[in-house]
Amino acid sequence: SMARLATFAANSGLSGLEFAHGIPGSVGGGVYMNAGAYGGEICQILTESTYYDGADHTVKTLSADAHRFGYRHSAYREHPEWIVLSAAFVLQPGEKTAIREQMDDLMGRRMSKQPLEYPSAGSAFKRCEGRFTAQMIDEAGLKGFSIGGAQVSEKHAGFIVNLGGATCADVLAL
Repeated sequence: SMARLATFAANSGLSGLEFAHGIPGSVGGGVYMNAGAYGGEICQILTESTYYDGADHTVKTLSADAHRFGYRHSAYREHPEWIVLSAAFVLQPGEKTAIREQMDDLMGRRMSKQPLEYPSAGSAFKRCEGRFTAQMIDEAGLKGFSIGGAQVSEKHAGFIVNLGGATCADVLAL
């Protein structure tokens, strides 16, 4: 998972993944969508990834540039037949205590602003140019709106949370 990788790096005295502490999901998923938070993104630290190409049943490697990273985008989004197998990152040596303090600070921010008390897939919406999507959802009066067990979080409208028993159909309908 992204969070476990960030913790492993911190415990090894390696800086660069602090932003990833608390991001739900796998490293492969993080590469696929150029995961990021609090000013950090996968594209800033990834050197290459290896993938299985389901079209010709081969294993290939992509250099950092070949990922064509953008906001929540990589070349993987354009190729559903590619499956991320591994990723290589360049991190910097750092002091474990300082790295851990930064991770704790970011986690504190997440806990105060995000609905971590409920299951979710994290922030569900891309940002619009010049506006925060969560703010627009809130302004539309949809904060707290629910269908079945899925709800637009009352704490942060950028999250769809599972209040209990939410189905995929509930989330998609919401």
